[in-house]
Amino acid sequence: MLFIILKLVHLISIVIWVGGMFFAHFFLRPAAQELEAPVRVKLMRDVLGRFFSTVLVLILLILLSGIGLIGSVHGMAAKVGAQFSMPLSWIVMTVLGVIMMAVFGHIRFALYKRLNAAVEARDWPAGGAALASIRKLVALNLALGLVIIAAMRFPLG
Repeated sequence: MLFIILKLVHLISIVIWVGGMFFAHFFLRPAAQELEAPVRVKLMRDVLGRFFSTVLVLILLILLSGIGLIGSVHGMAAKVGAQFSMPLSWIVMTVLGVIMMAVFGHIRFALYKRLNAAVEARDWPAGGAALASIRKLVALNLALGLVIIAAMRFPLG
């Protein structure tokens, strides 16, 4: 039962994170482009602030549930006297997931900080530049997230 709960928490957290990036990148950002710079930059700062706060919680849930899942499988293998060897697809998922978390850390703690400072200073060009940097790294993270999903759907090795 614990395994099922951990897997559900893991999957739901990933769906919310990747789905949120997809929504922001392909729907929110293009629609916001129609707005005047002060309104657009403030809106994106506010939306991204809420989303990034949620992603911090999601990352914690993904890490804890992932560790719990690996530990659970290891424990099940040990109970039947088998050796546990992590599948290649899990290794790919783990490595790319940690890269995504590091990229997110840069987005949240460096680029978003610049965006927020630009909004507070009413420096709309600087805010636009911060948003452009955030957009590029969100696109990278979205691509990595989709690769992870594909790797888990069509496991390697």
